[in-house]
Amino acid sequence: MKTGRYTGGPMSNAFSDKVLAWHQQHGRHDFPWQQDKTAYKVWVSEIMLQQTQVATAIPYFERFMIRFPTILQLAEADEDTVLHFWTGLGYYARARNLHKTANIIHSNHNGIFPETVEALIELPGIGRSTAGGIIASALNKPAVILDGNVKRVLCRYHCVEGWPEQSAANKKLWNIAESHTPDTNCANYNQAMMDLGASLCSRTKPACELCPLKSGCKAYLANRAEEFPHKKPKKKIPVKATSMLVLQSPDGDKVLLEKRPSHGIWGGLWSLPEIPTDDSPDVFLMVNGLKKQGPTETWQVIRHTFSHYHLDISPVFISLQKPQNSIMEKGRWHWYDLANPGQVGLAAPVKKLLDALGQN
Repeated sequence: MKTGRYTGGPMSNAFSDKVLAWHQQHGRHDFPWQQDKTAYKVWVSEIMLQQTQVATAIPYFERFMIRFPTILQLAEADEDTVLHFWTGLGYYARARNLHKTANIIHSNHNGIFPETVEALIELPGIGRSTAGGIIASALNKPAVILDGNVKRVLCRYHCVEGWPEQSAANKKLWNIAESHTPDTNCANYNQAMMDLGASLCSRTKPACELCPLKSGCKAYLANRAEEFPHKKPKKKIPVKATSMLVLQSPDGDKVLLEKRPSHGIWGGLWSLPEIPTDDSPDVFLMVNGLKKQGPTETWQVIRHTFSHYHLDISPVFISLQKPQNSIMEKGRWHWYDLANPGQVGLAAPVKKLLDALGQN
């Protein structure tokens, strides 16, 4: 649904016509979510692609669809299983919101996706652009999208000043996007805009000479294409530190994991127990009734980078003396079997450490 108009002057259909003609010949038409298209497939792909490149998302999408082929099967799955199939994609709130939304659609909408942008954005994890993508692609109804690729095309075409996520620039881009989006063939148009931004109108070294929009692109005509979109003002990324305890069972087959809170970093995932870097692991062991055998080993620091800070992880290896059934608090602890790990969601650096242990 269009909710505003661009105030910079009248536009014709020439823009969308050129984009659609280019897409018919050069666009991408063979993504797995484009085959036997359903609202469920489109929704899962839209969520995966929010923070992930297409090439990375495809194998995850294919595995996800094999395990959860319908919204009912996703709704009925436990969160651990859903997070397991998301492990490695990052931004795990997306997976938790997928699970929540599947339950809501199954319970409150008889398993049928809402068919308006307004109804979709009421669901967890679905914003305005994602809702527009679902409505347009799955139902081929007029709906506007504004993902990163589309923003780049429109910023260059109109020389939109400012970082695109800033309020004034974002509002202007939505108005522009609404005015360019056609009332018919909207699914193909939205896909065409994403494809154009992902290929010719790339972040660096855009192939302007091949672009179907070059005759009207203000940035190209002013030889300023690489200036747009304007970058986010730089801030120094802080560094945080933590110690992760690699607590191995006496037989060496299992490692103790702790369930993280459902909110925050790695929410709902299984991770190695953490202590401040200046704390002794002996306190943790004593509180939880565990005893070590042999010396404590501190391994090489691992740096894991989030969008807003670096995390320096010091793995501390401890071989336990006490049997692994000593910790009985259900739901908080899990003995991870290195040979038969099962389906649990893991934080990415934890998975790397466990994989390395399993190969030794």
